[in-house]
Amino acid sequence: MNGLSSKNKQASSTRDIVYATLKQLILSLKLPPGTAISEKEISLEFQVSRTPVRESFVRLAQEGLLEVYPQRGTYVSLIQVDLVEEARFMREQLERAVIRLACEHFPDQEMILLEQNLAQQQACLLQPDDERMFQLDEEFHSTLFAGCNKSKTWTVIQQMNVHLNRSRMLRLSSDHQWNHLIEQHRSMVEAIQQHDAQTAERIMQEHLHLTVTDLAILQDTYPSYFQQ
Repeated sequence: MNGLSSKNKQASSTRDIVYATLKQLILSLKLPPGTAISEKEISLEFQVSRTPVRESFVRLAQEGLLEVYPQRGTYVSLIQVDLVEEARFMREQLERAVIRLACEHFPDQEMILLEQNLAQQQACLLQPDDERMFQLDEEFHSTLFAGCNKSKTWTVIQQMNVHLNRSRMLRLSSDHQWNHLIEQHRSMVEAIQQHDAQTAERIMQEHLHLTVTDLAILQDTYPSYFQQ
């Protein structure tokens, strides 16, 4: 029985690694929207059997990152504008509420994390790194939720974010002028420190509305990445 249990754990671990790696490649646009992807090629590249690859494909398809067409093949899904907008709408409502809570009370430890995060964002301006900047942006917002004891709410948001996150990654990679983004983050921190909920909520709303403006530009620049 121990041998069987060990094999199950190993299979599960392999599947999870394949899934996580493929998901990161898709979200980082290293596997761009519309790219054909096959079980055989991935199993050879990862040097694993086709079973964990097949299981990973099913999971990614359920999350909306892969499209499976019988007799035609599997493709990285195109970015759906309506789902980008819906995810942005949800984030705006929840993040405006969370930053108001943060202005009432925000733990010192999380405030230190926000300030450290801002310093690292500033460093990204000197040596632009799209994936690192995206990660720091995510960490900044997740820290706001954690500081308000709303980490599970952030987890729920992530479940709807796959199309929004790819458009955000595309925006960061296509234009390294991130100063405005960082200044908005810095202004949020200052508003929290000053317990200025009205200003904090306004900045958060403006911050998340950048997605709407950016999306129209990205659709014109990368039309093949978006579902028409």
